[in-house]
Amino acid sequence: MQRHQIVLYLIAIVFGAVLGLQVSSVRPSLEASINPFLGLLLYATFLSLPLTKLLVSFRDLRFMAVLGLVNFVLVPAIVFILTRFIADDQALLYGVLLVLLAPCIDYVIVFAGIAGGDSTRLLAATPLLLLLQVLLVPAYMFLIAGSDTLALIDPKPFLRALLGLIVVPFIAAFLTQLLMKRFAFAVRIGSWADYLMVPLMMGTLLSVVGSQINAVASQFQNLATAIALFVVFVAVMAAISTAVGKLFHLETAPLRAVTFSGVTRNSLVVLPLALALPPELSLASAVVVSQTLVELVGMLVLIQLVPRFVTAKSGINDHKGLI
Repeated sequence: MQRHQIVLYLIAIVFGAVLGLQVSSVRPSLEASINPFLGLLLYATFLSLPLTKLLVSFRDLRFMAVLGLVNFVLVPAIVFILTRFIADDQALLYGVLLVLLAPCIDYVIVFAGIAGGDSTRLLAATPLLLLLQVLLVPAYMFLIAGSDTLALIDPKPFLRALLGLIVVPFIAAFLTQLLMKRFAFAVRIGSWADYLMVPLMMGTLLSVVGSQINAVASQFQNLATAIALFVVFVAVMAAISTAVGKLFHLETAPLRAVTFSGVTRNSLVVLPLALALPPELSLASAVVVSQTLVELVGMLVLIQLVPRFVTAKSGINDHKGLI
């Protein structure tokens, strides 16, 4: 499965799309399964990471500074430029701003790890990324879209996502790692976690695509401009994030992690915010969903490209782990 994971992920996406478009009755069940799949996927991911080294990772000030620069200085600048094309359409504008201004805190860890990125450093950066986006996304929306946006932002979905998708799986993985030192059943759980990574990612992709594809397909004409912007965003931010990481002389694994962080957005977390918008802005939720679908395809492309092309100039310390 590891050897053929990209093909399996594409199969999951295609099957989810067909299922979501042809069998409407399964969409609510698929939507309800997104967070359980994602939580289990992150539990398996955390279980494979050296969690005892997280504090060391958090102290990597250069990596944290690059993440902050990419996600909260450069991304807003790029988003401002891109949204000039839809500035007159409030629903499109709000949806694009909501999803592109918020960096991902969950499956970016998985995708970056698949491509050889430093998952441990990304996990250590999660609380900082979450705190900064809760504080800065409303401010950037105010600057770009006007004062009316402040009443639309509720931090509760961010906090629920942190608890359900990061804190609970992290604690469960940490306890499992402790038990692995004493009990054979915990060791078996740890070994099975590696085998389940690909099926859990397939389940996540299938549930996201299957539950959301119809919303995008039914409004594709209205969403076409936003979808084009999302494609451009993936390409531009992949290049910019990599360039900035190289400018700060990051090693290969942290550099790849920064590349993925600059591209991936917090769509599964901000979707409840979009759904809570007034009826006249209902298109914003479909905008967020369309970004999710574009991003998933983009991630599969980057998993192939990043290991080939994103490499530090000098990788002499890459194999030594956390410093």
